[in-house]
Amino acid sequence: MRQTPLRPALVTLALALAVSASAQSIQTAQALYDQGKWQEAATAAAALNTSAGFALAAEATTAGASLSPDAQKKGLFEKAQGYAKQAIALDKNNADAYFELARAQGRLAQFVGILQSLNLAGDVRKNLDQAIRLRPNMAGAYVALGLWHANLVSKGGAATFLTGAKKNQIVPNFEKAISLEPDVAVHRIEYANALLLQGNKAGAAAQLQKAVSLPANTFWEKRDLEAAKAKLASLQ
Repeated sequence: MRQTPLRPALVTLALALAVSASAQSIQTAQALYDQGKWQEAATAAAALNTSAGFALAAEATTAGASLSPDAQKKGLFEKAQGYAKQAIALDKNNADAYFELARAQGRLAQFVGILQSLNLAGDVRKNLDQAIRLRPNMAGAYVALGLWHANLVSKGGAATFLTGAKKNQIVPNFEKAISLEPDVAVHRIEYANALLLQGNKAGAAAQLQKAVSLPANTFWEKRDLEAAKAKLASLQ
């Protein structure tokens, strides 16, 4: 009977160790992803069976699709979408999960028919809005929202009428993102892409000039940097 008071302490210790192990595992998966080992990262992250793990698996899979043959891209975006939905099922307040779902859906829209792509556009907007509601300072969500408006506006009146996309919402979303994270190159690179869709080459070049001056540490940042340099050279 004298050992009874120790039981709550032992339970607390066990839970603490489990949380610590989980944190180390997600860090391991993140490290793999940062090295460009997206398949290993996705597998390790999904194996955690946590909302954060599935969100990271979705991110890694979507990113990995950019390195994969065209014939595999649609399947990978669908897989990423599935991971993101699993993340949401485990935690409906995970802003990253809604963002990754929106990102996967946006990429998937490029590989389906017009009607389905417009339906996906509506889902993308809904999930980005939810991500921002849950985390108002999520810079990446504002970037994605700016691109959402830019891409649909570039498709003409029918697309804007059906989706509610507006030209005057492109710049404010990118400016918001950059005000939150001024030293993240990919925000400026995507801003440049949006400006190019509007025919603003000078504005795009200005953003790319800033992007190439920023540090690149991970595999993905270095890849973005090289792409930015190549695009900037093509505009000069």
